[in-house]
Amino acid sequence: MSWTGFVFVFTAFFATHSVPLRPNIKSGLAALIGARGFSLAYSVLSLGMLTLLIWSAGRAPHVELWPPMPWHRHAVHLGMLGTCLILALSVGRPNPLSFGGARNAVFDPAHPGIVRIFRHPVLAGLALWAGLHLLPNGDLAHVLLFSILAGFAIAGRALIDRRKRREMGDARWIELKSVISKAPFISKPRSWMSLALRIMAGIVAFAALLFLHPFVIGVPVV
Repeated sequence: MSWTGFVFVFTAFFATHSVPLRPNIKSGLAALIGARGFSLAYSVLSLGMLTLLIWSAGRAPHVELWPPMPWHRHAVHLGMLGTCLILALSVGRPNPLSFGGARNAVFDPAHPGIVRIFRHPVLAGLALWAGLHLLPNGDLAHVLLFSILAGFAIAGRALIDRRKRREMGDARWIELKSVISKAPFISKPRSWMSLALRIMAGIVAFAALLFLHPFVIGVPVV
């Protein structure tokens, strides 16, 4: 694949990922296929575009910036386990301050759970995933890929903060942030069973990534 093809795929990736940040487009699609349908369709599209983007980076002209080291792989394994746990503890949970929250009306800022640690846990997971993958992928295409994705995730926090603050109003947004910041950094879960199941789901997701990586991405990780 040429650099032109790589740039084209990158552009298509960002174009599709701008949909949630455009309320008019998002609301129109949600009205057409329903909120659940939109979430499912967008999740499938996002995963497909990310896979295509990674595939294209692996086929772009190879320009090595630094060689892979044996410890890189171990660092990625440990960090990806943490990433999977962050996502498992946050996906499908109430979080009115970020995107993707479920049942936001029942969110209790005095018991925010992982939102106390990461206001935008999905973006934190994406930034961590991208940053970790810079280590063993020291060629120019992958450095561009993972650096831009990490920057996209970090910058996305400010964009979502501004949109949520505008939607909720200054007073409500500031109040929520204030109450959340006063909650214990790590608190007793409301349900130990739910916590255990989510942790188990994160570990299973990590194992699945290890198994599927060579088939989906084409690179073995163990």
